[in-house]
Amino acid sequence: MKLTAEQEAIIRSKGDIKVNAVAGSGKTTTIIEYARTRPAGSRILYLAFNKTVKLEAARRFAALGLDNVRVETAHSLAYRHVVFQHGYEVRQQGYRTNEIATLLGLQGNGEKHAEFIVANHINKFITYFCNSRASRVQELNYLDVVSDSTARTFVKNVYPYIEQQTRQLLARMDRGDIAITHDFYLKKFQLGNPRLPFDFILFDEAQDASAAMLDIFLKQPATKVIVGDTHQQIYGWRYAVNSLEQADFTTLHLSKSFRFGEDIAALARAVLGWKAHITDKVPEVELEGLGKTKTQKTKAVIARSNLGLLLKAIEAVTAEKPVKHIHFEGNFNSYTYADEGASLYDVLHLYNGKKQYVRDPLLQSMGSLTELEDYVEKTEDAQLGMMLEIVKQYENDIPGLLQTIRDKHVGNEDKAKADLVFSTVHRCKGMEYDVVELAPDFLNEKKLKQVVEEETNNDLDRGRLNEEINLLYVAITRARNHLKLVENLVPKDFPPSAHISLLPPSWQAERKKEQQEDQSKYNRSAAKQKAAPRERTVNRGRRYQSWTAETDEELTRLVASGATLDDMERLLERSRGDVATRIRKLGLWE
Repeated sequence: MKLTAEQEAIIRSKGDIKVNAVAGSGKTTTIIEYARTRPAGSRILYLAFNKTVKLEAARRFAALGLDNVRVETAHSLAYRHVVFQHGYEVRQQGYRTNEIATLLGLQGNGEKHAEFIVANHINKFITYFCNSRASRVQELNYLDVVSDSTARTFVKNVYPYIEQQTRQLLARMDRGDIAITHDFYLKKFQLGNPRLPFDFILFDEAQDASAAMLDIFLKQPATKVIVGDTHQQIYGWRYAVNSLEQADFTTLHLSKSFRFGEDIAALARAVLGWKAHITDKVPEVELEGLGKTKTQKTKAVIARSNLGLLLKAIEAVTAEKPVKHIHFEGNFNSYTYADEGASLYDVLHLYNGKKQYVRDPLLQSMGSLTELEDYVEKTEDAQLGMMLEIVKQYENDIPGLLQTIRDKHVGNEDKAKADLVFSTVHRCKGMEYDVVELAPDFLNEKKLKQVVEEETNNDLDRGRLNEEINLLYVAITRARNHLKLVENLVPKDFPPSAHISLLPPSWQAERKKEQQEDQSKYNRSAAKQKAAPRERTVNRGRRYQSWTAETDEELTRLVASGATLDDMERLLERSRGDVATRIRKLGLWE
């Protein structure tokens, strides 16, 4: 194959380099060619982002007979060095909040569910430490990664206890008293300062590496190659760091995308230009679209959140002409369960006051949905918060809607039969589709500017906003031929394109649906909820924020004035269920 000048420069390079590779630029092909052209007998390590990428890379290296290349993920490499040596037992799914509370015998302070809230923060503190380059827990300030005001207040009040119990749980894992987590053995690997027996180490998707893995990598005497896209960093919530910005290596580029054409490339560049609202140091975006795909065979819907994705899936399966087959990247069930095991059904049973049907131990301890909301506020548990939103919007229609989705869902083996593929941005990273429709739950420029104007300089979370822009960029660059998105996600004055379709605002589409009287039960249920909630998934500035004295006062005033729930829902920019629950909690309804 003919290589570009940029690819040739990488292959001819000497010494440590970092490669900023845009979406669809052929970075894997370049890495393989780099490995193939190293001196005979060179020992090469290729570090892949996850197991799926590892297996595909191993297959491609093997096909070329490159048996001198070893393919690993950070965790598989650490596993070989730590778990085998110490004989540890590994806990595959990590520890749940209720399990940590039991293991450590945590005591409450009189506040409802305090022991579970503390356990949740201990779990996050362990994740923060294990992914950092710090050698001791005390070197970190956990409050640096707690942003919600209610959660920060709780943590401040019991910080010494949280830190002490975090160290205690880590010590028990280290001694082998209890099974260790995947994060733990990676951390132990880093703290052992390993020297890896390789001449070249190729680190792929480095923009989302953990600081612990980057520390291991940078200390190696081998020639080092870091490859990634600085604008595809979307795992900050997992305490990932952008290695491309932290390694002082010679910088090379792969700026030509063979996935999509110039129109989609221009939109991606324009969206990245929004970063000028949050920083004075916006790196120049080198991205040229050379793709010439004309097919429209594979079609996908991509959302920022699970909630946004489920809303689009419900819309697709309850439409007048519903799709026959759908596929969810990463298994549909994973979208209805939180990492710790609570399911959407558990939250629904709690909502209906049917605690006897709640299976998750943590939710079993909750007396009401209000208690669960308090827990979410004090722990910043985004997954449970998302489930709360879904339950409040769809209530008892949920089982029927989910069953309809399951009936139409096809597995990986039949993915080619799917009329539509559904995925969040995180689950489709590295993938591509001929036609992509974006859900309207991404941050738009108007909302970005509003957040910047409302927040003080000290309170502005620039890292989070940067990642929100990256999420939209990654979603846009999954499209090979055609992109569909709502107008407010497109920069003002962006020129029309045959490859980019603007969808009407959600409220217009839903108003039209509401006028169709022959809708089925689920059509009516979906149409009834969609207009305002879907707009809120774009503008939901208060979605995970605590109720404050000011918003409580505003709510009290609205109730006293006789405002309807619909009015309050719109004016407060919160879901109908969220408003109703808060009214009950404040005792505003007799």
